[in-house]
Amino acid sequence: MEEKISAIIDRFDLPAVPQEVVPYGNGHINETYRVTTAQGRFILQMISSYVFPHPEEVMENIELVTDYLKQQILVEGGDPARETLSLVKTHGGSSFVLDEDGHYWRMYPFIEGTISRDLPDTPELFALSGEAFGKFQRQLKDFPAQKLHEVILGFHNTPARYQQLEDAIAQDACGRVKDVQPEIAFCQARQAETGILLDAIRQGEIPLRVTHNDTKLNNVLLDAVTGQGICVIDLDTVMPGAAAYDFGDSIRFGANTAAEDEQDLSLVHLSLPMFEAFAKGYLKEMRNALNAREIELLPMGAKLMTLECGMRFLADHLNGDKYFHIHRENHNLDRARTQFALVREMEDHWDEMMQIVQTCSKA
Repeated sequence: MEEKISAIIDRFDLPAVPQEVVPYGNGHINETYRVTTAQGRFILQMISSYVFPHPEEVMENIELVTDYLKQQILVEGGDPARETLSLVKTHGGSSFVLDEDGHYWRMYPFIEGTISRDLPDTPELFALSGEAFGKFQRQLKDFPAQKLHEVILGFHNTPARYQQLEDAIAQDACGRVKDVQPEIAFCQARQAETGILLDAIRQGEIPLRVTHNDTKLNNVLLDAVTGQGICVIDLDTVMPGAAAYDFGDSIRFGANTAAEDEQDLSLVHLSLPMFEAFAKGYLKEMRNALNAREIELLPMGAKLMTLECGMRFLADHLNGDKYFHIHRENHNLDRARTQFALVREMEDHWDEMMQIVQTCSKA
């Protein structure tokens, strides 16, 4: 394996000979190494062809987006080498290496002086996350999103996710449908809402935008000294979509008071202070870039991303837990119930969510 990795590294145009190559990070998808040379450190990654059937399209998206971001960062007086990812090219000028086993590899310069945090455990930290992802979307607001590949087809097609759930119910592969009637009824009662964001795009009410689609805090590099957000990373899932996708999935992840698989649903609440913190950070950057309908739909983004995630967990439970790894019996069902409890919380606090967004958009 060491010889193979060494041969892959040799195909990249590095400024000096590698001195050390070690596994790096705790990601669940891509195989990652840190490469140290006398002229700096670099990150080498193999792209998962299981998650991404066309890695070359992933790389084309990343190249287009980072090239555009560098131009915007320069215009704003920033440091492109620090504020967005840079691709190390091969000796032939490509953005990736294709090895003899058909795997795609890419390399980035390591952004020094930064840290990452896994969980937004304070409103202040969640606001920084909102600001970072808002800035990412703002700097890409004029990028023609239709030029990007949809690297995971139908990723946030909520009506299609609902249909996948109905298909799982019809097949009842594991005989579990009889035990989840309340959860099925919960989803069916909200079917009419599943197409709201897609319909708004199709009808021209909101524009197609560049969306990150994995807006966890640990995908924001923070300055090790100031703690401020420096760079949004993990651009594999960058695709065309609605601004509400990224806003909504951030709320689903960061404003839930309980773990994603919490079994005691009495612990599941929507934290309005966390919701407000993210909204403030996000809209600090995006308030002048969004139209009125986009702002109005941000809470719906939170609701639909949470409902969609719950439907995916429930469908996987019915299908025999084939997609999401489980660690106990009914684990995916527990996950689904947690998401649905959070949807109920959002519905109970809908007016407050709407008011917070409107207030933050005018601050």
